Amino acid sequence: MTEKKKFTIDDVARELGISKTTVSRAISGKGRVSQATREMVLACIEKHDYRPSVIAKGLSESRTYNIGLLLPDDYADIDLPFFKECVSGICEKAAQHNYDIILSLVDGKEQTQLHRLVSNRKVDGVIVTRALVNSSVRSYLKEEKVPFVAIGTPQTEEPGLIWIDNQNREGSRELTGILLMKGLHRLALVGGSRTHLVTNSRVEGFEDAHSDYRVRLDHSLLFFDVDSYAKAVKATDVILDAKADGIVCMDDNIANMMLGCLRERKVKIPQDIRVASLYDSTLLECHIPAVTSLHFNTKSLGMNACQLLLDQLGEKVDGEFMPLNYQVILRESTK
Repeated sequence: MTEKKKFTIDDVARELGISKTTVSRAISGKGRVSQATREMVLACIEKHDYRPSVIAKGLSESRTYNIGLLLPDDYADIDLPFFKECVSGICEKAAQHNYDIILSLVDGKEQTQLHRLVSNRKVDGVIVTRALVNSSVRSYLKEEKVPFVAIGTPQTEEPGLIWIDNQNREGSRELTGILLMKGLHRLALVGGSRTHLVTNSRVEGFEDAHSDYRVRLDHSLLFFDVDSYAKAVKATDVILDAKADGIVCMDDNIANMMLGCLRERKVKIPQDIRVASLYDSTLLECHIPAVTSLHFNTKSLGMNACQLLLDQLGEKVDGEFMPLNYQVILRESTK
């Protein structure tokens, strides 16, 4: 069997008796080409199932058809389910418009990979995930006039900043409020780095709920930078000594560590202490007992972020934004 010859832009031009430049203009819709010629070219490429090379198209339009996706360099264990779902949504939306994704790790200080992407013109735009407090990433992208979208609620309003986020503060407020309404008045909060904006949003929601129900917040029961099992052990000991009646964990990874510490100390859940998480995953759903959590449609968050960037890049983005509502899932850990 002989392989079918791939139809090229040269073949289109030759068959129609016009130049390759005219064919290119007719396909892109840019440049001075009559409507009759454009229709003739489009009919020809449909007849032969011709698909323009993305590389050639990019060169003619000064584009790469690549999107840079910046991940925090500590994402490997913490928030892994979040990034997996978010990246899945971004890649799906990008693929619908023939864009590819280039991943790059940053920590807010070391930005060599980002500078290389921009200076070598490898991307048309950038999606910044889990925006950092006082991050210089956004400042750099603004200076270089690179279109970008930030995933994460900014601490302060920034002119021209396009961002999108889950309702972390609202969800934290509602879940904490439910626990307070159940009669729990000594809640501990265990979280990660306060350099991450999502951490601050969840803290604000936790504080809002205490204010709503007029319950005094014990700041000695707030723990941050709990990024290892050893730190989780220390936090657990303080929480139990202080006779807290509930633990609110900022994500499923921290919740899993705290559950392990409680299990080692033979603390029964929910009989001895209640436990909840501000981010859900199958890890917590399948735990015994199953853990009360906040569920977000994070894949939709990724798709919406990519849609916002594609819109900046001049793409015709079809369809409406996906809803970003959250759901409090009450399970056995807080009964």
